[in-house]
Amino acid sequence: MPALRRRKVRRSGVRGVARPETGVLAVPHLKLVRAPASPATTSPMPREVAVATYNVHRWTGISGRAAPDPARAGFVISELGADVIALQEVLSPFDAEDPLIRLADALGLHLVVAVTRLHRRGELGNAILSRWPISAVQVLDLTSRMERRVAVAASCDALDGGPGLTVLATHLALVDRTRHRQVESLLQHRQLRGGPAVLLGDMNAWRRDRASRRLERSLDRHHNKDWPASFPSVRPVLALDRIYTQGARILKIESHDTSAARRASDHLPIIARLRLPAARS
Repeated sequence: MPALRRRKVRRSGVRGVARPETGVLAVPHLKLVRAPASPATTSPMPREVAVATYNVHRWTGISGRAAPDPARAGFVISELGADVIALQEVLSPFDAEDPLIRLADALGLHLVVAVTRLHRRGELGNAILSRWPISAVQVLDLTSRMERRVAVAASCDALDGGPGLTVLATHLALVDRTRHRQVESLLQHRQLRGGPAVLLGDMNAWRRDRASRRLERSLDRHHNKDWPASFPSVRPVLALDRIYTQGARILKIESHDTSAARRASDHLPIIARLRLPAARS
């Protein structure tokens, strides 16, 4: 894996939560950047790529009360066949191997994991899986007084000297006012202005609020009249999970509605096909 040019973590100063057994504080932070044992590809990034976002609900299925079963959501992730995947509510157990490492190796994908907070079963956060190497990572702390939230920005290397693709993955707050402030912070991120970029994740967009309107005014969106519904997975009616671009065109966007996806989480994955600009000669 190429050396990282930047691994900056910005923190708000909000106190972390202590793990009961150790008393160790957990604040939002970058946990892992890892290349697969056998990369899925060494080819340059094509002009059309598939990106997806998926809230895996702590690997606990629809109810959230079952014991974690990462293989269930892992199968859905393999069904997607996407080149870049943003994951929310990933759970890394305290005392066992992170299931994302096994999954990334099985699919030959590069992996970034950022911890948001501690859960009684492990560290909870966001992740990015990428078919192409991750050459730079930044974690943005979007924590408020009520909720701990982060965004992860990863630069995916095009492998041919081209601009590559910036992936900004997040899980926004439930409170409207906080979510609007988080969107303003994300829109100021310089990587959204410096080349092809995609912002994706669980936006908690229960309705067309200020945060959603701001995103739609500032970034490129899909061509459809309505966003594909993703929640609840058994009968989706709300479009909580969304994909926006800057400097890239969304050709198609849809929910990944399969029998496995309806059981693996309370959210369905959303997948989009993007067209990137031609590399400058």
